[in-house]
Amino acid sequence: MLPQIVRLATAAATALLVLAGGMAPAGAQAQAQGAQTRPELVAPDVLVKTVTLEVVDIIQKDKDIQKGDRKKVIALIETKVLPHFNFQAMTSSAVGRNWDKANAEQKARLMEEFKTLLVRTYSSALSAYSNQKFDFRPLRAKPTDTDVTVNVRVLQSGAQPVTIDYDMEKRPTGWKVWDVRVGGISLVANYRTEFDNLIRESGIDGLIKALRAKNSSLETPAVAGAQKK
Repeated sequence: MLPQIVRLATAAATALLVLAGGMAPAGAQAQAQGAQTRPELVAPDVLVKTVTLEVVDIIQKDKDIQKGDRKKVIALIETKVLPHFNFQAMTSSAVGRNWDKANAEQKARLMEEFKTLLVRTYSSALSAYSNQKFDFRPLRAKPTDTDVTVNVRVLQSGAQPVTIDYDMEKRPTGWKVWDVRVGGISLVANYRTEFDNLIRESGIDGLIKALRAKNSSLETPAVAGAQKK
C-alpha cells in the first residue's frame, strides 16, 4: 500500500486546488476570464485561482456532484484540473532512477496508472476540506522565471495553518504543476520511495501491477459527501 502521508498530501493538495476559490479576490476572476484563451500568458498564481473559481462554480451548480456522483466528479477533475499537471514529469520524477530502465510501453502504462491513481484519490477528497479557508500568498518570482512555487496556506480553526506549495514549470502550453508539497512533504518524493521499493522487489511490471491493483481498490468507495443528506 502507498504511505498514508502520500494519500493525505494528495487529498489536501487537490481539495485545495478544487475548492479554494472562495478566498480568491474579485480581481482574480476578471483576470481568469480574460486569460482563458491564452493560457501561456497566465501567471501561475492566477492560473491556480482561475481553475478553482471555475471548478467551484461547477460544483455549486451541479447537484449530482454535491450528492457524490463519482462519474461526474472524475469527469470534472479530468477536464478542469488534470490539464494543469505535467504527468510525464511527475511520473518520471516519482519513478526516479528506474525511469530510464523502463521501455516506451512501460512508461506509457506507468503514466496512465499514476494519473488514474491521482484522479481516484482526488475524487474521494473533494469535500474533505470544504469548511476550511485558504490564504493565497503573493508570488515571489521574476517575469523571466520558468520554474516557480505557488504558496498557499490552509487555515484551520483551532490548529496551525498547513502550507501547500505547488511547484510549477512554464511549458509551451502554459504553466504546469510537477510536484505538490504539503507541510513541506513532497508528493513526488514520497511516491519515489514507495515506487523504488516496489521496483526493487518485483521490477517495473510489478510496480505497474501494484498501481493497477490500487486503482481497482479505489473504484469502490463512494465520493466523500455522498452519504450526506
